[in-house]
Amino acid sequence: MDKFARHASTYRSICIQCRTRLLPNRPLLRPFSTSTPHSAEPPIPIPESSTPSSPQQEPPSFLSTIRSSQTNNAFTNYDPKPESPFGSSVESIYEHARYGRYSPAAASTWSTADTPVLPEPYHLHVYSTRHNTHITLTKPDRNPIISVSSGTIGFRKAARGTYDAGYQLGAYVMGKIQQQGLLTQIHALEVVLRDFGPGREAVTKILLGSEGKNLRGRVTRVCDATRLKFGGTRSKKARRL
Repeated sequence: MDKFARHASTYRSICIQCRTRLLPNRPLLRPFSTSTPHSAEPPIPIPESSTPSSPQQEPPSFLSTIRSSQTNNAFTNYDPKPESPFGSSVESIYEHARYGRYSPAAASTWSTADTPVLPEPYHLHVYSTRHNTHITLTKPDRNPIISVSSGTIGFRKAARGTYDAGYQLGAYVMGKIQQQGLLTQIHALEVVLRDFGPGREAVTKILLGSEGKNLRGRVTRVCDATRLKFGGTRSKKARRL
């Protein structure tokens, strides 16, 4: 076996320029391609015509279709220059470019007759910390109607931050709302949750349970008002137990 046969696999892995330089008198072991080059797209068949000397007709273009549609009254009501809602004066165009769609010129043309104005809802604030739970019911103008905490209903010291204290406080507030006849006044209620103490889940269970069945249907929004610190002052050191 000659040297070329022993290193045939090595010669197959190099490019054709290196093969020609290293093996000028030996034929290539494997040609790259024996197929004839052809176009990637198949040729478009030309339909046979009775008069081969006549030129081939081109398909109708988009502009010719539009022109034929205009002749058929398809765009009779088309206005090439519609009237701008901001006016055609230089001042109105400048205001539109500066303020956008909320320019003073556009705001003067707005109609608020068809825009429904929703009344401000009542607010039920639930502030639950690790040590206590506070519930405040406010009017639409944010004046408080009921403001109680776990200590109001008799819990003391560490018992104020428990789940049971938050549950009993939520039931107490629901009973207080019915006693004062506030159900007829509360047309919409927004529940505002703050922090993640045990009382947060307890008051949520009250609203979803039998105690809050009369108030649950008036809830229009539930939001979270937990304070988030972006940077801010340095936190207190962690307590070591």
